[in-house]
Formats: sequence, C-alpha cells, structure tokens
Amino acid sequence: MMRGFFLVVWLFTCLAGNAQLQSPEQFLGYRIGTRFTPHWKITEYFRHVASVSPTTVKLQPYGETNEGRPLLVAIVSAAGHIGNLENVRLNNLRLAAAAGNDRGNAQAPAIVWLSYNVHGNEASSSEVSMLTLHALADPSNAKARGWLQNTVVIIDPCLNPDGRDRYVNWYNSVAGATYNPLLAAREHQEPWPGGRSNHYYHDLNRDWAWQTQVESQQRVRLYHEWLPQVHVDFHEQYINDPYYFAPAAEPYHEVITPWQRNFQTTIGRNHARYFDAQGWLYFTKQYFDLLYPSYGDTYPIFNGSIGMTYEQAGHGLAGLGVVTEAGDTLTLTDRVQHHFTTSLSTVEVASSNATQLVSEFKKYFTDAVTEGAGIYKSYVIRYQEADAPRIRKLLSLLQRNKINYAMARSGSAKGYDYHTGREENFTITDRDIIVPAVQPKSAMVKVLFEPKVTLADSLTYDITAWSLPYAYGLRAFATTQRLPAGNEVSLVTVSNPATEPYAYVVRWDDVKSVRLAGRLMQKGIRLRFSQEPFESGGQVFGRGSMIILKTGNQYVPELWSTVRNLANQDQVQLYPVSSGFVDRGYDFGSNRIRPLKNKKVAVITGPGVSSTGAGEVWHFFDKEINYPVTLLNSDNLAGVRWGDFDVVILPSGNYRFLNDKASLEQFRSWINGGGQVIAIESAVAQLARLDFGLRAKREEDADTSDLY
Repeated sequence: MMRGFFLVVWLFTCLAGNAQLQSPEQFLGYRIGTRFTPHWKITEYFRHVASVSPTTVKLQPYGETNEGRPLLVAIVSAAGHIGNLENVRLNNLRLAAAAGNDRGNAQAPAIVWLSYNVHGNEASSSEVSMLTLHALADPSNAKARGWLQNTVVIIDPCLNPDGRDRYVNWYNSVAGATYNPLLAAREHQEPWPGGRSNHYYHDLNRDWAWQTQVESQQRVRLYHEWLPQVHVDFHEQYINDPYYFAPAAEPYHEVITPWQRNFQTTIGRNHARYFDAQGWLYFTKQYFDLLYPSYGDTYPIFNGSIGMTYEQAGHGLAGLGVVTEAGDTLTLTDRVQHHFTTSLSTVEVASSNATQLVSEFKKYFTDAVTEGAGIYKSYVIRYQEADAPRIRKLLSLLQRNKINYAMARSGSAKGYDYHTGREENFTITDRDIIVPAVQPKSAMVKVLFEPKVTLADSLTYDITAWSLPYAYGLRAFATTQRLPAGNEVSLVTVSNPATEPYAYVVRWDDVKSVRLAGRLMQKGIRLRFSQEPFESGGQVFGRGSMIILKTGNQYVPELWSTVRNLANQDQVQLYPVSSGFVDRGYDFGSNRIRPLKNKKVAVITGPGVSSTGAGEVWHFFDKEINYPVTLLNSDNLAGVRWGDFDVVILPSGNYRFLNDKASLEQFRSWINGGGQVIAIESAVAQLARLDFGLRAKREEDADTSDLY
C-alpha cells in the first residue's frame, strides 16, 4: 500500500517538474481580448506560471479585499536574483536609507513595479498582466531574459478585484454572443454604482497616501518593503482619447528631481517608437500632472521612484468593442495590445538604464538624509490635550507612510506659524511632536507638511491643498532649524485606578470616541452624555461628553475592566471621576445629563446618489465606528416606513422621491415627528428648494470679515 503511495507521489513530482509554461490563451481557452476574465481565473493563471517557473517567478500574496478576494504580486527576474531575492530586497532598502546604517551596493538590479486595474471598470490592464507575466517568464523570449539580468519586475495583476469583478460579472451577464459596438446598447451603460471603485465605493487611485481602504493599506505596506525605482499605474480614459503616457503635464511638484523629470521623457520616447511603428495615436504632456500626492504616479515619485500613469482609451463604456466619435471601433483587443506594448517597453527602458536608475535612486535618499527637501528642516506639532485624538490620527498616518517623528525637546525656535501665517518665535515643550525634514522620507514630509504648494501652472487635475496641520486642525510651526528629537511618542493607555471610580468620562472629540460608544452599547452598557460643559477633578469637559456610570450598569459583569479594555483597544482616553458632585456645571444626577440612546440609521444609496459619497458614509459606519446602518435603495423608497429609523442620511445626489408630492409629505411628516435628516452637498440644495426651512446661501451674503 505504501509502495503505491510513493509511486503516485513520484509520478506527480515528475509531471509537475516537466509541466510546460502555458500562454494565457492555452490556459484560459480563449485569446486575451476576446472576453473579460474573472479575477479568480487571473489569479489561477498567475499561480500556474509561478508553479512551472519556480526559478524565475515568485508569487507573493499580500492580503485580501473586503469581499475576500486575494491580493498578490508576481516577482519575475533571472534565476540568480530570484534565488537571492531577500538580499536583493534588503539591499534596495539600504540604498533608500531604510534598513540599517549600510547604504547598500549600487551594483544591483533595478526594480520595476507594474500596477494594473486600480479602477475596476478600466478592465483591460488585468488582461494585459497575464500577457506581461507570460512574456517575461517565457524561457524562449531572449529579449526578456536579457532584460531580467539587471531588473526585478513586480506585477500586481489587479489592485481592485472587488470593483473589477463587479464590472466584469455585470458585463458578462448582459453581453450577447457578439458584442454590440453602438454606444446606446445596454452593455455600454453600467448600472449604479459602477465598477470603478472598491467594495465601499472608494476611489483607490486617490488613496495611496491616506490609506483609508484595506486594499491600499496592504498594498502600500508591501510597496515600502520594496521601494522600486520605476512604478507604472495602468488606467483607462474615455473612449475618444487614444493613449496617454509620460512625460506628464505641468504642474510638477517642485520636489520632483531633474532626473525624475528627464526619465519621464526617456521612457516616453521609447513608447513613441513602438506606437509610431504601428501607426497608433497617443499624446503626452496633457491633463495628467504630478502634484497631488496620493496617486499611483505621484506617491511613488515622492518615495524616490520614477512614477507614471498610462491611460488607454476605453473605460466602462467600451465593453468588448465600441464605436468612437471618429467612427472607428475600439476593441478590447486593441486596448490590450497598447497596454501590453508599454508594459514591455517600460521593462526594456529600465533594463537599458538600470545602472543609472539605481545610482540616482541612492543619490535621492542620500540627499534626503543629509540635506532634506525644501527650506524647512523641522515641523513642530504643538501638543494640547484637547488635540490629542487628532494628533494620534496624524501620527498613525505618518506611521503608515514610514515617516519618522518623535517627541520634541524643550526649547525655543523661530518659524512659520500655520495659524497666523507669519514668522514667529515660539517655545517648544517636551510634549510637542517633531517631524524632521531630514530623513529618508524627506520629500514626502515636505509635500504633506508644506504650508503652501508652489504651482508652476494654475490648471491641475485635482486639489491643490492638503497640508496636514490644516487638515487635522492642529497648531503647528515649520522652521528652517534642525531641532533635536527627544523620546519616542507613547500612545494612550488606560490603567487601573487605585480605587474604583464613581464614573468614567470620555471627551466627545474624536471618531474613536464614537466607535467606543457603539462598542460599549453593543456590550449592553448604558451611556449618558452632558448637555452642558462641566468641571470635575481639575478637568474641563465640553458639552456632549460621554459618561459611563455604575447606575444602570450594575448587572454588567466586570463593568470597569470591560470599559478599560475597549478604551485601550480604541486608544481612547478615559477620565476617572470619584464623585457625581461636580466642581462646576450640572451634577451627574441632573436632568441635563441625558441617556445616550441607540439610533437606527439609514443611508440612501442607488441611482441618483453619488456612489463615492454614499460609499464614504457606508465605510464610516461599517469600518471606522463599527455601528449598524441600513442601506436603502433610492428606487425602492415607496414602501419604506420612515418610522423604523431615527436618522436618515442623504449623501450628495438628486433624490427623485423628494419630487413626488405624496412621498415628500410622508418624509416631511416623519421629520415633524422627530426624525432627523443629515443631508450632504447637493442634497442640501435640493432640500432648500423644497421649503424645508433651509435657505441656499448666496455668494453676496457671505461674511468675509474673518478671511485673510
């Protein structure tokens, strides 16, 4: 019996060892570009290539999406590099001053990272990822074997699997045996919310720096473990624009180096050579600038890479084929071929310039840790207890971006006051936070903290203001002095008091406080809140502060240990109070101390509603505060009993039910009975037009007395 078992194992091993690399067409059973491939088949093909090419391809999972789909990259290189991959990676981090004191060996392969399909309905590039992987792994491809002698190529086949499958599954369900190229056909009209965004309808291409979404958090963590010299983000634009590649449009952020600028042109010229030979149309230096720091091109640039966006005509309108305004039929096959060409062209140029890419990469980080980017050398965040929750959120963002910070040392300095907009002398306490500009992430520090962005061109693709002290509402200073750093920053911990408190108080000044309230109520713990400010035990608490009492919770087992554990998990400061008799304000038995009740919340989604706006609200409740919320479909509100909800949220949108007299009166009656509405952006304007007691503010009514 055992002999038979070993024979089976031996046969399986021999068959696996002799397995042949299959092309995507051989593996899938159809030619790439003739249909859309579900995400699971793409990952299966990547696993196939890795299994039959173990000496040249390594598959690395790095997480999963909200819907449980795998996130992974394939790392492709010559056998000598794959066999020594961890040393290659660590050496690259040393070049970037990100691992140890040794600055690394510059005689190393250049690392190229190709990111496909960040927008789910820009679906051609995940198809391309399979062709690219096959071309690089194919042992008969002499050109590729040559390129991989001095490059390591990282291929992420799909940054947004949930959005891609939402689009692909819909398209495959509505398309016939032969695609219909007429733009009016159903297969070119995606239903709400479309496939562009992820599960929570968030645009992942604007999330690189902020990392609010799980896909971004996992991907950027892996990105910082590699820090490639070249990064490409593959996209699609609308059907009447042919193809865009580098060089990018102005404005370029001023921290972008001459080398980074010039290499954009180098790589663009190589792409143009291939496109010219085929007679394909393309454009450069238009639309897509390099300013906003959270894109798939700018974020890598500000981390030392040559970051680029490639945009192919297509998008969710295109399907398998669509007629453009020029009368041509744009097919998925066309789209695939164009992205495939720039994919290989990118690797080719990186290989031809590998020595200089690595050398300039090392210089980039040497300059960062010796001089730093920009005139300011230190940024000081003033510590105030009321700001502690926002400071913790800021520090969490810095951690995710591998930006160094520490407690400051007491002293004084002169610098730019973010609050007054002037140069001021200021004192520094040992509780303030210092973010040095002279560090490996120097460029990123300047970009995120600079008080004002320098614009070389007034026309930009996105927002122009994101300075973190303003975004987090913190008092801060920027100084040209290199200030000494002190101790590491310690986060909040809640310890056991010497005696059991009469109550705990939580300031209602942070999203984490809201999350803690929801988690406590889910544990059956009753909460109260103050309608007016009060003082107790030397602490001042604002109106809305949350109070946790023994009263009403006497039957909750291990009440205080449960409260402290949850507060520690959420990093929320608990303030123990020894008496219900307050120093100033209303005592805890007053009718001004009210029960905090569970609210039943609904969010209206669906046609007419901004998908990203609805997704932001959904993500906030689901992920940030972990509070139950009901999503209602805007097309099915006729049967909704508004009395089932205490709060209804209207994200930005145009709501048809508000234009129906009967539906409007039911909604108004619910509001008059105590229902609460939270309207956002354009939803506010619609309510204002419907006589809800709101008035649209005209520009001439604005009070500009406090503006400067």
